[in-house]
Amino acid sequence: MAVAGLTSPSPAYSHRTTTRLRSSSQLSLSSTHLSCRLRRSFRPRNSSITCSVNQVAPVSVQKPEPKDKSECFGVFCQTYDLWAEEETRSWKKLINIAVSGAAGMISNHLLFKLASGEVFGPDQPIALKLLGSERSIQALEGVAMELEDSLYPLLREVSIGINPYEVFEDAEWALLIGAKPRGPGLERADLLDINGQIFSEQGKALNAVASRNVKVIVVGNPCNTNALICLKNAPNIPAKNFHALTRLDENRAKCQLALKAGVFYDKVSNMTIWGNHSTTQVPDFLNARINGLPVKEVIKDHKWLEEEFTEKVQKRGGVLIQKWGRSSAASTAVSIVDAIKSLITPTPEGDWFSSGVYSNGNQYGIAEGLVFSMPCRSKGDGDYELVKDVIFDDYLLKKITKTEAELLAEKRCVAHLTGEGIAFCDLPEDTMLPGEM
Repeated sequence: MAVAGLTSPSPAYSHRTTTRLRSSSQLSLSSTHLSCRLRRSFRPRNSSITCSVNQVAPVSVQKPEPKDKSECFGVFCQTYDLWAEEETRSWKKLINIAVSGAAGMISNHLLFKLASGEVFGPDQPIALKLLGSERSIQALEGVAMELEDSLYPLLREVSIGINPYEVFEDAEWALLIGAKPRGPGLERADLLDINGQIFSEQGKALNAVASRNVKVIVVGNPCNTNALICLKNAPNIPAKNFHALTRLDENRAKCQLALKAGVFYDKVSNMTIWGNHSTTQVPDFLNARINGLPVKEVIKDHKWLEEEFTEKVQKRGGVLIQKWGRSSAASTAVSIVDAIKSLITPTPEGDWFSSGVYSNGNQYGIAEGLVFSMPCRSKGDGDYELVKDVIFDDYLLKKITKTEAELLAEKRCVAHLTGEGIAFCDLPEDTMLPGEM
């Protein structure tokens, strides 16, 4: 997945715009010596003044002084009473959501899903904190304007900036999408270093200013190793709170199994993506189910499963680029929504979902100290646990070993960014990530 909106790792630059929705009105009396009583409905136009003398004081409605453009713009610069104020009292506490690469194509789909209430619910107000770069700041203002024009009642605040130490302040969710895409002549080791520096700085910023229980989903590639770098630079945040996005791979695998079996997507469950978000990833058809039955009992063509199915999932992103001329954006945004929902909604009984998580303490024999995609379940509290009831065969173990080796090599390549010594790059092969070119 190529992603736009490379973020500046340096906190030296600071440009911030904030849009706020406030619930107040300002009325002033032109004659201050009168003792008056204000009767007000929720709409300011119905305000009236009753005085203790037989003279009605002239009333003027004063607009608030215009705020500096660096603070807000448009309708959010006004202060006024919300007609829905009574209703808002039943709404939940505001959630702060930080998004990097917020001027890119993925975010262009994602932000409106977040603002609409589709993700966190129809009674959950949110604040969006959008991180871009110096060259994308005007585009970021355009994104904020579109959000403003969409009239989402749940979207109570939008702030934009290029300094992660400002944008990530008090963030309870951090969706890290911005990263440099791979271009011609750029070796994968170089990409790991360039993007690793971005995520190192963002990890430090999260550690310094975000909520202590912030949930972090890393989308920018190479997302597994970027997530590892990020968590290693945020020691005050639980390592378990960091995720690398492999949900799009899971969704792609479900699609291919559904097509082959002649069923709809919702009949496919227990789908796991093991390992790295690269062409070594392992779509697990051994544990997956269709209509509650093991996939291998429904799809008898086991050769197709081991060869064509696996390769289709691994290379789906590259094929999409060939057809579409650009990397996946809308489907990536959908998969981010799915990943969040999987953490804030109880996992259906007997099912699970895939996420790249910290491998320490896993029961599968996978090397520790990696961000490795594995099967997870959640109680809907933002946390997760690894699934215990999975089975392995020689084919699956061999594939998992290969993707594990690749992640170990990537880890050695970024040792200087994780505090684990001098970097040494010995990547086994150039398994190009979908969308890197």
